[in-house]
Amino acid sequence: MYKIETIENGLKVVTLPMDHMESVSIGIWIRAGGRFEEAKNNGISHLLEHLLFKGTANRDMMTIKQEIEGRGGSFNGFTSEEHTCYLVKVLSKDAELGLDILSDMVLHPKLDEDEIIKEKDVIVEEINMYKDMPSHYVHEILAEMMWPGQPLGLPLAGTVESVRSITRSDLAKYKEAYYNPKNIIVASSGKVDDKEMVKLSRKYFKDVSAGPVSEFQKVLLEQKKPELRLTTKDTEQTHVALGFHTVDRFHPDKHVLSLINIILGANMSSRLFHIVRDEMALCYEITSSIRRYDDCGAFVVSAGVDNKKLAKALEIVLRELNRMKKEPVGLEELRRAKEYYKGQLLFALEDTMSHMLWMGEKVISNEKDFSVKSILAKIDAVGPEDIMHMSADMLKDDAMNLAIIGPVKDDKEIRKVLKV
Repeated sequence: MYKIETIENGLKVVTLPMDHMESVSIGIWIRAGGRFEEAKNNGISHLLEHLLFKGTANRDMMTIKQEIEGRGGSFNGFTSEEHTCYLVKVLSKDAELGLDILSDMVLHPKLDEDEIIKEKDVIVEEINMYKDMPSHYVHEILAEMMWPGQPLGLPLAGTVESVRSITRSDLAKYKEAYYNPKNIIVASSGKVDDKEMVKLSRKYFKDVSAGPVSEFQKVLLEQKKPELRLTTKDTEQTHVALGFHTVDRFHPDKHVLSLINIILGANMSSRLFHIVRDEMALCYEITSSIRRYDDCGAFVVSAGVDNKKLAKALEIVLRELNRMKKEPVGLEELRRAKEYYKGQLLFALEDTMSHMLWMGEKVISNEKDFSVKSILAKIDAVGPEDIMHMSADMLKDDAMNLAIIGPVKDDKEIRKVLKV
């Protein structure tokens, strides 16, 4: 059973005791990420995350690594559009050590000038690497198309220019603005006592003053026609990302969306994988995915396609999307999708780290539904008509966004397939 408690300065502590485990996974979640940035400081959330592993006022970076890994543990961090998370997985006897180190990183980073310079170089190389990976870079282009001129359309790592321009003062001010108790949760799952975690959270965060709850720019959706962006590049494959706007993380139809994703492209038995790859051999890889945010979402189909078969592959993908809108899903296919959805959820919740990430994201996002039983029941309640209605609302021809990277010099054939 999940235990949630808010301590005096506004910090939330969420705990799931799993007494049969030997490990405990702990995450410090911050309500800060790419959506809280502007073009001029784009990438600051990601840069700050990197720097927190470079030493604190109390520990140098080697000590941080040795204290965790020398106990058999592991640690990491990540930045997303709406959150940043620092996490450890340790044996239960080392739970306090894990929280001690994470809180030290979050509250007392050294932000050494020399390390800032070095880490900027690392991130610039990361940015350049992504641009050399068309399967990744095509998604950055798609995001820019779907949310033009908005924080969601900016790359998480930033641009070379924006990262180079960020100063130590910028980093310190950003951290002060967002890394405060009202924007932080401490999430833990595994062999851990909830009362002990509250006690430890008070110990390590008691002297931190509360600040304002962070806010980001709400999305503005003004798309009135299909958008196509072609980036001509000499590649072995043509890389495609096709995106549609969809519901946010709180919408009651979010489970319907997940089932559409599974049916269309989330696994090897999905329609797109089976037809486009296995039956027609038009690509090596094709998949679909969902991006969930507080006030919006995206459904994306992506593929690496044989350069000579791009138009045909797009034609088949669009045919299958249209079929979702016009033909009810068969009961057996829907049953399989539901079982896959439920199975993947339950498998993830067997692991302390996966469970911590699942509940941590829910709490930092202010989601309310933590009951696995309730979620499973909502999945079971979805019918073929729900799938068809949501597909019709989402997969509209005039709302598609298509990003392509490959050796395509003329978009006439593509536009003919898209009918634009």
